[in-house]
Amino acid sequence: MLGLLEKHKRLRRKRLRWGLSHIGKGKLGRGSIIFLIIVLIFGYFFVVRPAQKIVSSAKGVVTAGKQAKVAFASNDIVLVEKELKKVETAFDGLQKEASKVYWMRFIPLAGLYVSDLKNGIEAGDHLITAAQKTVVAIEPHADLIGFKKGEDASFLEKPAELRLQTAVLTLDKIVEDVDAIAEDVDAARDKIAKINPNRYPKKIGNKEIRSKLQAGKDQFAGIASLFVDAKPFIKALPDILGAKDDKTYLILFMNDKELRATGGFLTAYAVFDVKQGKFEVKRSDDIYTLDDSIRTHPAAPREISTYHKNVNKFYIRDSNLSPDYVESVKLFETLYENSSQRVDYDGIIAVDTHVLVDALEVLGDTEVRGITFSAAMDKRCDCPQAIYKLLDEIDRPVHFIKTDRKGILGDLLFALMQKALGFSPSKYWGKLSQQLIRDMREKHMLVYMTDKKVQKSLEAMNFAGRIKDFDGDYLHISDVNFAGAKSNLFVKHDVTSKTTIEGDGTVKREVTIVYKNPYPHSNCDLEEGGGKLGYAGLCINATLRNWFRMYVPEGSTLVDFKGSEKKVQMYDELGKSVYEGFFGVAPKGKSSVTVTYTLPFKIKNKVDYKLLIQKQPGTVGHQYSVIIDGKEAGKGPLIQDKVYSL
Repeated sequence: MLGLLEKHKRLRRKRLRWGLSHIGKGKLGRGSIIFLIIVLIFGYFFVVRPAQKIVSSAKGVVTAGKQAKVAFASNDIVLVEKELKKVETAFDGLQKEASKVYWMRFIPLAGLYVSDLKNGIEAGDHLITAAQKTVVAIEPHADLIGFKKGEDASFLEKPAELRLQTAVLTLDKIVEDVDAIAEDVDAARDKIAKINPNRYPKKIGNKEIRSKLQAGKDQFAGIASLFVDAKPFIKALPDILGAKDDKTYLILFMNDKELRATGGFLTAYAVFDVKQGKFEVKRSDDIYTLDDSIRTHPAAPREISTYHKNVNKFYIRDSNLSPDYVESVKLFETLYENSSQRVDYDGIIAVDTHVLVDALEVLGDTEVRGITFSAAMDKRCDCPQAIYKLLDEIDRPVHFIKTDRKGILGDLLFALMQKALGFSPSKYWGKLSQQLIRDMREKHMLVYMTDKKVQKSLEAMNFAGRIKDFDGDYLHISDVNFAGAKSNLFVKHDVTSKTTIEGDGTVKREVTIVYKNPYPHSNCDLEEGGGKLGYAGLCINATLRNWFRMYVPEGSTLVDFKGSEKKVQMYDELGKSVYEGFFGVAPKGKSSVTVTYTLPFKIKNKVDYKLLIQKQPGTVGHQYSVIIDGKEAGKGPLIQDKVYSL
């Protein structure tokens, strides 16, 4: 028995020796196995582990960045500083982990991806430095420009009208650091520009990779360019607010419920003088009073004589005919120069009702001329109470002469300004400034400045209401309510934009707009009681008389235009081809327009197709469905100008 066991052991040892000998003589010898093991160990410790740590560190940076963003939105400079330090700490960890793989930059192919990583990390470093410089610039004066900090008792003791003056003079010191901040933003842009998304796969599993990288790169380039382009405006801001020289501004109030090309019917105006941040209302009046100050009015231009109701003269109140705000300002000036009330101005700022409502949301209910205005919804019009009250005050016919009806808008704006100045800056100023920027971005406020450098900067930031040049497809829809009451308060817009790219690169476009007014006609009888849409005599919902224009790439060929009640007009304007028509939209009714055309250029590669849709000022949330070559490229409300692509 023992002999058999010994024999079995010898046989196993022999087989083992034979196996090792066989491996040694095969494709993978002992040296190869050892080398493979070393490579795996090296790859794990010097590639896989560092990559895992980089991903983990990156998540930490993203989390810290989100917290810093929340802190900034809360206008708390102390919290911003604290959260920014957390971002810096998290980013230092990411830099440390990322540096461990930088040696791979010299490896063919893999080195390209590591170089992208290095450029991204260095861009982030510049951006954190820019943020830190911004905090350093703001921190000593944070409470005077709307950020929370220790309240300055001497500042709070000043009269309301002197507080903004102090803040403006302080702002002059802060903007001195803009150049240094812009240098870091520009350096970050250069680093990001070196990253090539095309070397990455389109997808990993169901996750989009290449398109997200490209979108992120484009978005950052746009934001960085915006900041750099905004430099002249930021640096000039103290001067705009009268820090050095006195300034005069015209404020034009647009009623977007009676939609016009630049946002709404010009219903009232005000003249503001600014001296070292101190605002003084020189005049606030009805737009009709301004028109009455012109002795003779020229004959109405073609657009008004063709589409307006019973209007044969050209009035200031109808001068915002062009969808390009600067061009409308030029038309305004041709009439305003003949007014006996004309003043030299440094800028013209147009605001619609959304600006007033947004301010009321921040500041709360405000009383003017014995009337309380609120941002709360009013069931009588399914709109903010302030809108109904303004319409009630301005548009309701009465049995007596009501002077300066529309001047109440200027009074309301001034009351809101005084209310904001009556409290510590940290309570309202930060929120108001953020809301103001949002309103300019969404074209509820349009700004024109006579200073060419400042104006150029405003245009670069898209705050000047310009019709843009664009290297690609383009669409802008301009609706003008000519004597259709305030029906834009009720009419909804649904836009379907379809692009078909044929095999030879020809691009066909079909745009359909459906206008719906689900509400009944207003009760316009002074002698009767009111209804849901207002008391008796307040005619705010009636048939919309809509002058329609569609702006598309210049040289486009119109194939078909359905829905116009008048002869379709075609011409070139503002570097675009324009298709023009006219139709009505009745209460509890709907109308639609469908325009079909081909672009003047062809597309070689479908992924190169891009469509810029420019929002009409004064509009809110027109619903868009954008389809490109059978695929949905976007769906939802158009809040601001947007580029769509595959």
